[in-house]
Amino acid sequence: MSDDAPQPDRIEGAPHPRETGQLIGQGAAEAAFLAAYNDDRLHHAWLLTGARGVGKATFAWRAARFLLAHDEGEDGMFGAPPAPDTLDISPDHPVSRRILARSEPQLFHITRQINEDTKRLRDVIRAEDVRSLHNFLMLSSADGGRRAVIIDAADEMNVTAANSLLKMLEEPPARTTFFLISHQPSGLLPTIRSRCRELRLPPLTADDMAAALAQAGAETGAQTAALAALSGGSVGEAVRLINLGGLELYAQLVTLLSDLPNVDRPRALALANAAAQRGAEDKLTLLIWMIELILGRMAQTGATGAAPSPEAAPGEAAMLTRAAPDLAAARAWADCAQDVGMRMRHGRAVNLDPASLVLDTVFRIQKTAAGQPA
Repeated sequence: MSDDAPQPDRIEGAPHPRETGQLIGQGAAEAAFLAAYNDDRLHHAWLLTGARGVGKATFAWRAARFLLAHDEGEDGMFGAPPAPDTLDISPDHPVSRRILARSEPQLFHITRQINEDTKRLRDVIRAEDVRSLHNFLMLSSADGGRRAVIIDAADEMNVTAANSLLKMLEEPPARTTFFLISHQPSGLLPTIRSRCRELRLPPLTADDMAAALAQAGAETGAQTAALAALSGGSVGEAVRLINLGGLELYAQLVTLLSDLPNVDRPRALALANAAAQRGAEDKLTLLIWMIELILGRMAQTGATGAAPSPEAAPGEAAMLTRAAPDLAAARAWADCAQDVGMRMRHGRAVNLDPASLVLDTVFRIQKTAAGQPA
């Protein structure tokens, strides 16, 4: 896949995981992997789980680089080298250089491919993509070296592809380590999950988020705390918010809902029209996600008696506590979130007019605030 082609495993505006120098905030996962390696208990398949954007792919590339680089090292005249205490490999190491050049012969990477007919990314990883892995394993077995396989994301395999991979996991090739990246492991075949050791990577803290965004080259200014609050500790989600103006959009929602059950209709109409513009599909998707998010934060406020901290936009805490003063309001907002979420997703699926969809959603929120059935 060329640099100009869409890359399903890379977030726009951030380096590809193979290019990311450090993995921030996932020390526990790295320590667990190193312990298995140093104790000679390295599992043949690792299932890397957690929310999107917390570093699962970066971990997979770091671990693969580590394994292949250490496989090239030979015992010196004084015996084996000391056990490594980090996954860091110098960028000048031959394996590092080959991985960056996409020319490492002992590493195989599976992700969704371009459909040559439509020139668009396919929706799934196909059986053909996994069967090509079988050819790689057969051809590379002759030298007896260690091999690494990265599948990003395993959730995207169709049924035939998943069954093809399962056969390889059931009879794993010698000296081969699989890294399966999964955002929703419950959707994988239970037999695949049972043949992997799972490492769950948690959301990043605000401090780790700031460091990771700086490493990705993202300009956040004083907005890091708000990005951490909205993204749920996911660097990938934070970068998406930056790219699409997510903080500004969320602030507009907070302003729109700050006087519930009253709603500024011209402001609501402007928001709806902005989401309905040609080429604004990503913006509409983000707006739908943010509406569900803000309703969830309303429900959380009513249930706990306090607004989430830190604020994700100026005035958010006051708006949330006013809209959700008690447990009864929390239940109403939770029901509203479920209802409008289903309606918005259905509306997208049947191609309803985006502006009408957004306005209908705003008016349903207004009815809930007024104590009326949505």
